[in-house]
Amino acid sequence: MMPNAVHPASAFAAVLVVATAFAGQADHAAPAPVSGGRSTLPLGPIGMRIAAASPGDTLEIDPGIYREHLRIDKPLTIVARGDVVIDGGGSGDIVEIVAPDVTLRGFVIRNTGIDLDKENAAVRVLAPRVALENNRLEDILFGIDLREAPDCRIVGNRIGGKDLDVARRGDGLRLWRSDRTLVERNTIHDGRDAILWYSSNVVVRGNHGFDCRYGLHLMFSDHITILDNEFAGNSVGIYLMYTTGVELVGNTLVGNRGPSGYGIGLKETDQFSIRDNLIAGNRSGVYIDGSPFTAAKPGEFTRNTFAYNDVGCTFLPSARGNEFTENNFVDNIDQVAVAGRGALDANRFWKGERGNFWSDYTGYDLNNDGVGDFVHESQTLFENLMDKRPALRLFLFSPAQQAVEFVGRAIPAVRPEAKFTDEVPLMRPVALPAAVVERKPAREAIALSGIALVGVGGLLIAAARTSRRTS
Repeated sequence: MMPNAVHPASAFAAVLVVATAFAGQADHAAPAPVSGGRSTLPLGPIGMRIAAASPGDTLEIDPGIYREHLRIDKPLTIVARGDVVIDGGGSGDIVEIVAPDVTLRGFVIRNTGIDLDKENAAVRVLAPRVALENNRLEDILFGIDLREAPDCRIVGNRIGGKDLDVARRGDGLRLWRSDRTLVERNTIHDGRDAILWYSSNVVVRGNHGFDCRYGLHLMFSDHITILDNEFAGNSVGIYLMYTTGVELVGNTLVGNRGPSGYGIGLKETDQFSIRDNLIAGNRSGVYIDGSPFTAAKPGEFTRNTFAYNDVGCTFLPSARGNEFTENNFVDNIDQVAVAGRGALDANRFWKGERGNFWSDYTGYDLNNDGVGDFVHESQTLFENLMDKRPALRLFLFSPAQQAVEFVGRAIPAVRPEAKFTDEVPLMRPVALPAAVVERKPAREAIALSGIALVGVGGLLIAAARTSRRTS
């Protein structure tokens, strides 16, 4: 072999590493370029009023169905008076906003084209300080598409995609280099993702996303506040990727069980705080890969409730520097799992005198200080085997699982080392925030039933432990 020759297997491995690094980004490359210029289509009634208006005017549009495409090229406030429909006729984009300081309020915008290459959108915004308020977008490929449009307001809209396979859908909401945008009280369904790309200092508050691929997806977007949202019935609730400085507080993530099935996913995310969230009924409540990315700040998980997930929290061996305190882990099939070979030594499940509540904790509290008198360790043999061989999930709740657990209890030599240790486990579950309990989103039956089960289950467990201590 020549001294400088590259072995074919090494070359293949290098290609595989590069391909893997960019996997998942192919369908979210930079937005397709915009042709620019005025539309060659004839102006309809609304278009003629826009052409005749002066900058700063307010246009009130009477009820009716308007079959036209709009280009708004001056600062205007355009308001629907009653039931006003702008129908794109199944072709192209419908509304394009190229001037700053435009407000579009109260319209039904429907029936875009279906060209994924051109990314046909209901509303495309190419200028700053635009407000889209209380509009209803129906039968659209892409919904609201902001491109280099900072300081916008996306408030109170309902965005519903076309009846297409998820691979052929567009994003219900996309922000591309659109800093300081407010995304509030929107409902997004039957789309691909709501995605933030290279957009910083964005607030995402009080939104509801369902029947999408990712309810909310962050890519290279820093200093984001995600507050009081509900994402249910998606493949993934919230996915944070290559992002720094995220506050994720008071959200409800329920029933996200698609191919990935994460309530929250983190990949190479840094300086994040995840607090007061209800994470229930997902395939994996939280999935942590390479996060936090630096040692600047521990990853914070505090006062969250992980309930009835297949796995409460899944760690890749690359996850280091996370701190879990005052969380509730209630009846997850597997409370904590390690995906691959590795340990959780670099992550902590207590801080000071406060750990977490574990529904499978078997200790007691003799001095009644609310903290268990023995450490909580995960030494379940079958769980340990499942972490290494996920196909063994086929045997969950079967006699085979019971036989393996019997062997683990009877023969200490085969019992695995503890995956993690909580030195100060809590005896009672931590109360859910009032905001999570009081909010009533469209899928409130799922969320509220999960909350009720968490409360009842926690009380029963606490009562059982108390009776065992006093007997």
